[in-house]
Amino acid sequence: MQQSDLVERATVSLRNAWGLTFGGGVEAVSPTPATVIHRELHRDLYRYGTGTGGRPVLLVPPLAVSIRCYDLRPGQSLAAHLVEAGRTPYVVDYGDMGYADRHLGFEEWVDDIVPGAIRRVSELHDGADVDVIGWSLGGTLSLLTASAHPDLPIASITALGTPVDYSKIPTMALARTVGRVTGHRPVTELTRLMGGLPAPLVQLAYRATAPQRELLKPWFVANNLHDTETLARMEAIDRFMAEMPGYPARLFYQMAEELVLGNGLHEGRITLGGNTIKLAELNVPVLAIGGSGDVIATADSVGAIVDVLTGAPSVRFETTPGSHLGLLAGPAARDTTWRHIDDFLGV
Repeated sequence: MQQSDLVERATVSLRNAWGLTFGGGVEAVSPTPATVIHRELHRDLYRYGTGTGGRPVLLVPPLAVSIRCYDLRPGQSLAAHLVEAGRTPYVVDYGDMGYADRHLGFEEWVDDIVPGAIRRVSELHDGADVDVIGWSLGGTLSLLTASAHPDLPIASITALGTPVDYSKIPTMALARTVGRVTGHRPVTELTRLMGGLPAPLVQLAYRATAPQRELLKPWFVANNLHDTETLARMEAIDRFMAEMPGYPARLFYQMAEELVLGNGLHEGRITLGGNTIKLAELNVPVLAIGGSGDVIATADSVGAIVDVLTGAPSVRFETTPGSHLGLLAGPAARDTTWRHIDDFLGV
């Protein structure tokens, strides 16, 4: 390495070290331009881009995650990609969850929040059907909404990293085994007293899915001080995790009862508030994508969807490289996950 290269490397390393410690980071936050379309508690609606000329897409985030998942940073933003592809993407934002929201359950999302967002987006596009994309639990909300309300103006559903068969997730194996003996009460009763699963616990649980990343982070930073792009990706993930809100108590109870212990999605039916939703009644095309390196929603657990949606005109399953967040917003997502989405939506 020439002396000029060594000097440049040292200069970049010092600048990045300062940014990570005393400065504002190694890369300025640069979100995709977005406009507020509707404001209401737990259902703010934003439109990315500057116009409404393209076919509408609604991005449905999971609970306990900020909408940043769809707009992580430049080059790792599905929202920006859809804008560049000529679509008009929207996202529904649930905001923070606190003790006052402890009574909220899946019903609020499946029967109100998500259908309301779909209808608003459709109205903005002269009644056009809306392509719905949901990551993780956002995919679950999308699938349940389409199944419960087949009259909604939905063109298609794309579920990214959305588990359907929870028995195929190793990290859930212990919870399911213990739950057969104790039920969900030991965990859900504690969350009921707290009003839900607080944000710090959600953030800790997410970090625990990648212990090696957390343990080796100091070494990783030191070894990559000269590599601004690598550090910027790390910084974006850290920022994303730090913004994770909590789960409402009722919804967390339903997740434990219906999804994890009951494995209701794989059984093809979920009971919410006394009403049973049958996934066989979903009647739009579906694309499901699982990540080969995803430990939160293994590819097998996602792929089980093809045996459940018997009423859909088509169900397509693809596997891409990447972790749970990586398959959506990793550096390789543009050439894998997003390409499958483009092909499915006919972009």
